[in-house]
Amino acid sequence: MDFRDKRVVITGGATGIGVATARHLAGLGAIVWILDLPVENPADVGASFAANGVALDISDRTALEREFAAIDPLDVVVAASNVVIPHSLSATTPQEWDRILSVNLTGVFHTVKIAANQMKQRRRGAIVLTSSVNAVNGEADLMAYNASQAGLLGILRTAANELGPYGVRVNAVCPGMIRTRATEPLFENRRMMRDYFRHIPLGRGGAPEEVAAAIAFLASDDASYITGASLLVDGGQTAAKFGTWNEDRSDFFGDRWWMR
Repeated sequence: MDFRDKRVVITGGATGIGVATARHLAGLGAIVWILDLPVENPADVGASFAANGVALDISDRTALEREFAAIDPLDVVVAASNVVIPHSLSATTPQEWDRILSVNLTGVFHTVKIAANQMKQRRRGAIVLTSSVNAVNGEADLMAYNASQAGLLGILRTAANELGPYGVRVNAVCPGMIRTRATEPLFENRRMMRDYFRHIPLGRGGAPEEVAAAIAFLASDDASYITGASLLVDGGQTAAKFGTWNEDRSDFFGDRWWMR
C-alpha cells in the first residue's frame, strides 16, 4: 500500500488504536495529523514519528472545522476517538451518557460531515470509522458505549450511500478485545482472559497494530471498490456462539489458548 504524499487526519490519534494507525500510515509515506485531547500531548506524540499533533476536544465542532480547514486538502480521515465509562444501566448518569455520545457519536458525525464537505469538492477521499464488536452485542455495564457504537454503523451506511456518487468511500473497523492502555488491566487478569479468550477462535486478544493494518487497507487504493463495509477485527469472536476452546484438547499458556 502506497500512501506517499497522502494527507491523513486521525482523531483520537495519540493513544491506542489511533496512535498505532498514525504510526502505520506515516510508515507508508502519509503526511499525518493526529488530533486528540491536550492531556494526551498529541504534539509530542506526533513528533516522535514525524507526524503533526493538534490538541482539541473532538466534540468541539468549531475547533474541528478550524483544524480541518487548515489541513485541507484531505485524502484520508480516520475517526478513532472513543470514550468508555463502564457502568450498569441503573448506575449510568445523564452526564456520563452525554459525554460518551458527544465524543463517540456526535464527534464522529461532525468529523464525517466536515471531511465529506471537503472531499466532495475533489471527488475523492476515504473515511474510516473505528467502531467495535459492541455495535452488535449487548455486553453488560456498557449501555452508553454500546449505543454509541451501534449508532456509528448508522452513520457509516448512510454516509457511504450519500458520498459514493462523489467518489468518497466510508468504511469501518469493529475491533474486539484489543490490548491498549484502557484494557491493560483486563489483560493482566489471567483468569479473566482465560475465560474471555475461550470464546475467541484465534485464542487470544489483538494488538492495536493489527487493527491499524485493517484501517490502512480500507483507507488505501487497494480497497477502491469497498464502501459501507464494517470489517470485524475480533479474532473470530463474533463467529463463535458457544466458545471454541476447552481443556480436553487445549491449554491456556501465557496470554492465549494453544492446541495440544
